[in-house]
Amino acid sequence: MNDRIWLSPPHLGGSEMKYVQEAFDTNWIAPVGENLRCFEQALCQYTGAGYALALSSGTAAIHLALVLLDVGPGDEILCPTFTFVATVNPVLYQGATPVFVDSDYATWNMCPEAAEEAIRDRQRRGRLPKAMVVVHLYGQAARVDRLTELAARYGIPVVEDAAAALGSSYGSRKLGSFGRLGILSFNGNKIITTSGGGALLSNERELIEQARFLSTQARDPAPHFQHSRVGYNYALSNVLAGIGRGQMEVLEERIRQRRANFAFYRAAFAAIPALSFGPEPAPSFSNRWLTCLLVDEARSGGVTRETLRLAFEAQNIEARPLWKPMHQQPVYERYPYYGPDRVAEDLFTRGLCLPSGTNLSPADLDRVAGVVQRAFGR
Repeated sequence: MNDRIWLSPPHLGGSEMKYVQEAFDTNWIAPVGENLRCFEQALCQYTGAGYALALSSGTAAIHLALVLLDVGPGDEILCPTFTFVATVNPVLYQGATPVFVDSDYATWNMCPEAAEEAIRDRQRRGRLPKAMVVVHLYGQAARVDRLTELAARYGIPVVEDAAAALGSSYGSRKLGSFGRLGILSFNGNKIITTSGGGALLSNERELIEQARFLSTQARDPAPHFQHSRVGYNYALSNVLAGIGRGQMEVLEERIRQRRANFAFYRAAFAAIPALSFGPEPAPSFSNRWLTCLLVDEARSGGVTRETLRLAFEAQNIEARPLWKPMHQQPVYERYPYYGPDRVAEDLFTRGLCLPSGTNLSPADLDRVAGVVQRAFGR
């Protein structure tokens, strides 16, 4: 059996251990220290955000964003249906209600027209959404210009979930810098990693200072342990921030490698008209975190997304369907959904994520390509 080819494994750059060792040498193991300061500074410099807070996960960052926006029971939060569940779970943590919005084919992200329909309908029902969560799936930018303009018109703050989109941009701005609060993830499968971790970005210093306070159990300034608010244990450790500090040094190279994977697959499958790839409309630039394709079953001769996934698994290669829409998930199927075109459902049915790690060898890429080519008789 050939060695396993994973979808998106971590890839260290070489400096991570130096910074981790510094944390051990100085005994700054807890969630404070030079690695944290430098990592947060690097995130600000790269994204253009004014302030950054490193956290234990992207989910923690989304949760704190909702807390900072005073989201609570009875509130409604506009969310894309086509996303990972971590985008939406914090809405329920706060006792609020998610309102799901369909995607468009141009970006695979939240459809601005469907979002406006949802806002108007909720307004007619007597309640505007308390916030809008805009997600940039697979590293591809949403129509962030139209969505932020729409949100501003109705006075709705934007939480920008750029968990998979570090290094991607829309026009001249990096993703994560458009919302009132931005979210990054450094999970083990992301373009850079801290093993587990995330970050909260904002241009409002007060919001980040409040989030820092809440992320360390909301301890009041007193000589004893006193708490006037509910806090959370969401801080990232100085040790893990050392990994992130080293990973930031190779981020641009990782983006180049992910985009090279995409270019390889596109060239390898150019003669298969039944296959198409994830979009990148101007003026967006995608980090191509994952290379994703769609199967046109009307032209595929019986080959489906599941045919390909099982063929990959038979060759010990990990491939994964695109996200199953939230409005089809058992835990969320009872919540409002706006999507007459059912785009997200179609993307899920026909879409597959290919191995996209930055440590794929030429032989690995050829193995992956060969599975697809054989499935189509090439």
